[in-house]
Amino acid sequence: MLEVNRGKLLVYVSNQASCRRRLKAVSTAVEKTARTLKLDVEVLTLKSERAPIYVYYKDGDEEPVPLYCDKDKEHNTEQVCRALRSMIFVLSFHPKYSALRKIRRKIIQFS
Repeated sequence: MLEVNRGKLLVYVSNQASCRRRLKAVSTAVEKTARTLKLDVEVLTLKSERAPIYVYYKDGDEEPVPLYCDKDKEHNTEQVCRALRSMIFVLSFHPKYSALRKIRRKIIQFS
């Protein structure tokens, strides 16, 4: 049986070395979320020197939806996971994101 595409998480990060520490917490949270919810992950590098780390949800041809921004501050992995889970849960009620509606129970249980 083929797995249904549930979308993917896009991580936008600056190519600046100073954001590596912040990226570790965010990337760990994104990987945990993606693995649990069976979402794909794509990391995209921004050309700007200094930029916050952004996480978006993208489903098919729809415009990406922002889920998280670190605002150039360090957060731990659990804070990022909680923020991602909350935003994905909210998106699961939007009619455009029926793939998330189907896994809403899993989103609620995920912690």
